[in-house]
Amino acid sequence: MFDDVSSSSLRVAVAGLSARQSAIANNIANIETPGYRARKVEFEEALRGAVAKGMSPLGVAPQTRSSLEPTRLNGNNVNLDEETLSHIDTTMRYQLTLRAMDTKYSMLRDAIKGA
Repeated sequence: MFDDVSSSSLRVAVAGLSARQSAIANNIANIETPGYRARKVEFEEALRGAVAKGMSPLGVAPQTRSSLEPTRLNGNNVNLDEETLSHIDTTMRYQLTLRAMDTKYSMLRDAIKGA
């Protein structure tokens, strides 16, 4: 009942977005650290592919990679503007995903109660 494609996809999305929020926080915290490379978290393409192929989304895990953006003289490549926009986007997606989960489970509760 809780392992259907939509529930599984929502759980994977929450985990991926949470990992992205952590990476963004680390990037911002290390904005002045010499040699620090910004981290990027990717999972959407793998999630989309798993669902399209009829595979379980639960096999998808967020992948973290170092940014290939150019570096400043100190070797750091964190861009505060980019991180701020990414934080806003990720927060909105996270809230939307949680709202979708809440709606799904509310419908399930109503069905169980017979409402």
